[in-house]
Amino acid sequence: MKPLSVLPAACLLTSALALPAAALPDLVVLVRHAERATEPAGDPALTAAGVQRAQALAQALAGLHVNAILTTPFRRTRDTAAPLAQALGLTPQIVDAKAGHVQAVADAVRAQSGVVLVVGHSNTVTAVLAALGGPKLAALCETSFQHVFVLQPAAEPPRWAQFSYGAPSAPPVADCL
Repeated sequence: MKPLSVLPAACLLTSALALPAAALPDLVVLVRHAERATEPAGDPALTAAGVQRAQALAQALAGLHVNAILTTPFRRTRDTAAPLAQALGLTPQIVDAKAGHVQAVADAVRAQSGVVLVVGHSNTVTAVLAALGGPKLAALCETSFQHVFVLQPAAEPPRWAQFSYGAPSAPPVADCL
């Protein structure tokens, strides 16, 4: 006969093994914010081209049935997501842009289901893609705004694709997309 103290631990382990694996969203769409103004330096709005790109993003993703949107606190990410959020009646979830941001975004994505849009920055979009099981790609160029990365994180192995939307950006420079 086993000691009593081992039985609760064995029951707990058996229960834990019976639990389903953590759910992942069906699809994750990652984009960089649209073109931003230079002023104010700390938190600029979108330029006219950026506003057009944000509208193009809403059109490009209209049929995907996005049910969650993640942005940073910066206006440029919120404004990029705004046309789609308004069209779908969604309130974007803001993930603080601090140390550990990439992991915080990946964790926030994993807490979602369905189709999730992540609007990030040139130095975070491809890092979040990799943190969710996608490929390790170079960061986006400061002049790149047209990239869309789509990831099926639950596929084994995770499947991904890349396409462009809106007007073409400036050609990439060395060591960035």
